[in-house]
Amino acid sequence: MADQLFRVEEATIDDLHRAIRAGQTTCVAVVEEHLARVRAYNGVASQLVTADGAAIAEASGAVRAGAKLRFPTDTVAASTIYPDLDRYRGRPLEFGRMEATASDPVVRQQYGMIAGIPNGGQVNALATLNIRGERSVTCKGEFDRHPSLGALPPGAPPVCDEFRHLPDALERAAELDGQYGSNPPLGELPMYGVAFSFKDPFDTKDMRTTAGGDAAYDIDFPARDHILVEQLRAKGAIVFAKAVCTEYNGRAGNPGGRHQPDKVLPSVLGYQRSTWGGNPSNPYDTTRAASLGSSSGSGVSVSANLVMCSLGEETRASCRGPANHNAVALILPHKAMLGFDGGAIGADIYCDRAGILARTIGDCAKVLDALTDSGTTYYDPRDVYTTVPRASVLAGGYARHAAAPASLKGMRIGIVRESMLLRSGDKAAAPISRAAASEIKSVLGGRLGATLVESGHPDWRRDPDIEAMSVDFCQGLARLVPVFMPDILFRLGRDGEPVFKEFAAAIRRTEFVPGKFFGGGTMAPIDYCVALAEGRIASPRNLDIATIQDQELAMSFRFHIPQYLGRRAADWAARGFRESLDDFAALNRRSKFWGDDGRAAFRNWEEVEDPRNRLGGRQGVDERIMLRELLRRLDMLVMLENRLDALVRLHTPLPPARIGGAHDPHGGGANNLRPEAMYGPNAGLTEMLVPAGYVTEVYDPVFKLADDGTRYVSAPAETVTILPEPGLPFSLVFRAEPGREDIVLRIVSAYEAASRRRIPPPAFGRLQRSG
Repeated sequence: MADQLFRVEEATIDDLHRAIRAGQTTCVAVVEEHLARVRAYNGVASQLVTADGAAIAEASGAVRAGAKLRFPTDTVAASTIYPDLDRYRGRPLEFGRMEATASDPVVRQQYGMIAGIPNGGQVNALATLNIRGERSVTCKGEFDRHPSLGALPPGAPPVCDEFRHLPDALERAAELDGQYGSNPPLGELPMYGVAFSFKDPFDTKDMRTTAGGDAAYDIDFPARDHILVEQLRAKGAIVFAKAVCTEYNGRAGNPGGRHQPDKVLPSVLGYQRSTWGGNPSNPYDTTRAASLGSSSGSGVSVSANLVMCSLGEETRASCRGPANHNAVALILPHKAMLGFDGGAIGADIYCDRAGILARTIGDCAKVLDALTDSGTTYYDPRDVYTTVPRASVLAGGYARHAAAPASLKGMRIGIVRESMLLRSGDKAAAPISRAAASEIKSVLGGRLGATLVESGHPDWRRDPDIEAMSVDFCQGLARLVPVFMPDILFRLGRDGEPVFKEFAAAIRRTEFVPGKFFGGGTMAPIDYCVALAEGRIASPRNLDIATIQDQELAMSFRFHIPQYLGRRAADWAARGFRESLDDFAALNRRSKFWGDDGRAAFRNWEEVEDPRNRLGGRQGVDERIMLRELLRRLDMLVMLENRLDALVRLHTPLPPARIGGAHDPHGGGANNLRPEAMYGPNAGLTEMLVPAGYVTEVYDPVFKLADDGTRYVSAPAETVTILPEPGLPFSLVFRAEPGREDIVLRIVSAYEAASRRRIPPPAFGRLQRSG
């Protein structure tokens, strides 16, 4: 019997492998430990918000780790969140309710408004466990009977006779133990025994895969693995679970059209939510968002030690947000290095990319090395974006560079101050912004000895102790926008007026968009561009890395859904099985959505016919490709002009918001994502993120009823909330150009070792072992 000294909590990959080789644990014991934590901590983490706050009847959900989910019977009265509800005169509100799911009518789930549960003790991070009998709706219960137990019962779908031959997580762990015992070949199997969760869009042939959607597929698992899942299986990983996520990687927006919701949700903040899997909570405060980004369950499952590692997906915040708000490490490789859309439902194929979450940057790097097919390439023939120059992939791997040097003397690190700006009345951002600025100065500069160089911005007061950039991002944009994306200068705001007032005032009357003319000066627009690029005129005050991130919604989701569904159906047809959910219309007919706004948006997506945006208007695809080129050039210009080795920034100055709460009124939008935070994703650059500290002071915005009574708006917080230690986490993000990840890994690993900021969530600690 294995010695019980080893514990999965906070263990690294090296810890696990040492324990296995020392006979202190086995793969089966590791999976059983993770399952015990799932049973203890992976229950329902939200409660309904109803019109009257009355209790509801008991309801049960899907089976997880051997037991049906149980939903809270207590509800929250909407009037405790939304003031003056009796004077509200807007469109009908979508109050919370329990309903049957489309995928399985005996399974209930929460629809409409929800809120977090104070000190709830549950995180709802994993939607599907790779456990026989519960890993699929198509082949649930006895339809997944082990082959050794005889024939399937009558009525079992024919595909289940193939599916049941796939081992579940415990059975695969037993196979590994039986084959290798305490002497696994770690050179061939570097992920040996490591339990992984996967954001639900990643295709897994042995688990339900619907991108978090409640969609009634004929066969709710795909015929093949995503290429990254396939690589990890081949390297010895345990494919343990599918993580809860915001369905369809953030719900994909709404292209507009004739369909409108019958009822509305005043807030979807903190709804990192799956109609099938539910909503997760933050392990540091269960009333708060698990993340501001859709790979929420990936971040929570790693932080709460339900798994060791996870693969997520990011479009614009979906990996960095979960890592940031859950105090875990992340490597988000540059766009196209790792495939995503070749075997997954994406949201925006021009930005979607896979990310690796673990509790240390070293483990992230080990996983990145294991994902390669031959040690030299990550090419996926089903993902056209992985056709990248081979020189952008480091020879010899990544993990060896995460060596945590004791000093960074000689390194020059640029600080992106735009990520820390505090504007008038912005109390919510102050605690994290100030803590991050202090952390960078004291640890990177003071303790590790790096030379720090800060960017400038009109709203940032320079630190006299830190070198100023000779050319910063604002200055770089003045030189580059006229060359790479002059269209930006002609943009109009929501009020129909020019975004860049100084530009409009300097040029002669000019048509900005069809039928809209502006201009109060004498310069030809092209001459203004020359003067701006050459530094002969001042740049518009608001031409900065936040303002330029705005993009028109591209029609790519309408392309990607039929492509994915068609491929999935074709894979099954090649095996002799039929999947009739094979286009957008079928998806809509056989789906339910937790909010009616999701239903309306998907109906509008179904009716999109043209891959282009409206003729004569802004083009979403063009803007994505142009902006990526502009941002990559801007990064390189700033780094070369200032002789920088890497850049560091704060991920976000905002803490995780209350689930269903009011959003940031200072530019964060409905999702609390300030525009400058989109720089890395829109540029498609490699970013690495590690925990940098915690704050206990939080200013939560509140709702107020608009003057006309038809909608709720956010008001800045005036009252501070003091949270118990350790508080809420925040992270630093490091980046450099593709092919320089070795430098970034040295810096990040040095900082991680010197700071040791991660604190496991106290409410989700070790379990007491029986016996």
